[in-house]
Amino acid sequence: MGLRKPFLSLFRCFAFQQEMEITLIGLQKAGKSRLVNVLTGQTDTEDMIPTVGFNLKKATKRNLTIKCWDLGGQPRFRRMWERYCRAVSVIVYVVDAADHDNLSVSRAELHDLMNKPSLSGIPLLVVGNKIDEPGALSEQALIDAMGLDTVTDRDVGCFMISCKNSTNIDSVLDWVVKYSKQR
Repeated sequence: MGLRKPFLSLFRCFAFQQEMEITLIGLQKAGKSRLVNVLTGQTDTEDMIPTVGFNLKKATKRNLTIKCWDLGGQPRFRRMWERYCRAVSVIVYVVDAADHDNLSVSRAELHDLMNKPSLSGIPLLVVGNKIDEPGALSEQALIDAMGLDTVTDRDVGCFMISCKNSTNIDSVLDWVVKYSKQR
């Protein structure tokens, strides 16, 4: 009986074409656009221009179409994050794991957003990007630095990735599919 619910959920995911939306947010230069490019199978480029406002891209993986909202991380765009997170299946918060100087700002922005009543219950995946760079945090260090143990009103996950080397990208996708909030 215990395997029935997960099996049915997995069966629905693979047997029927589904669509879900995710929002990728985080400070500027964390790697959100690069992650979207990797997830959607587009060619990665070394020189990316900062996202101004937002971009929307779609990816189809395993009978699942994922709409990816990639939001700008500059201070002037952060106030619109809530609006683009309200109706999504999963919020993906991308952190530059090698940028120790901006961790406190990143943590404050994340917790400010997670305290919005309109986002209560939406699963959160924090992704520590750029683990290929010197000085990148470990997963546990990122969990501690971002205060993820204090986010208790939703499913929370954390993965360390490298978009440059495609490290752990499949794990991110698997988590998003597993924990997506069906609306």
